[in-house]
Amino acid sequence: MAEHTVTVHWQRRNQLFTDNRYSRGHTWAFDGGVEVPASSSPHVLPSPYSDPSAVDPEEAFVASISSCHMLWFLSLAAKRGFCVDSYADDAVGIMEKDQSGRFAMTRVTLRPQAIFSGDRLPTQAELQSLHHEAHEQCFIANSVKTEIHCEPVYVG
Repeated sequence: MAEHTVTVHWQRRNQLFTDNRYSRGHTWAFDGGVEVPASSSPHVLPSPYSDPSAVDPEEAFVASISSCHMLWFLSLAAKRGFCVDSYADDAVGIMEKDQSGRFAMTRVTLRPQAIFSGDRLPTQAELQSLHHEAHEQCFIANSVKTEIHCEPVYVG
């Protein structure tokens, strides 16, 4: 078992609050010392109540899925003898009403593109297999009910 901690901190400052016109800006402090400015999504609550330059929970959700998938992919590729030079993913999460009528992140699509070098390059089938196994191993994907798609970009 592993425990993962983050401290989320918000402060009212000089805002009335009870009129519901207060800043949703806050910070995420991670156990390694990194602090990230966070806010509600500007898609949910417009500026000035949301900070579009900060990370919102929906973006963090998509990023955590993408990051977990990438970390498993890199590990699996290394174990199979493939040398990955770079990896990028233009991941997209869709927020919409779910089957019960509540708003939820119903779908996340990963579009990973890995660049390989060396004598041994994966075939398209091997690339698909790596991504499939990475998805199966991803702790975050295994923890959510959101449908997660992976559409790897093949660079041959």
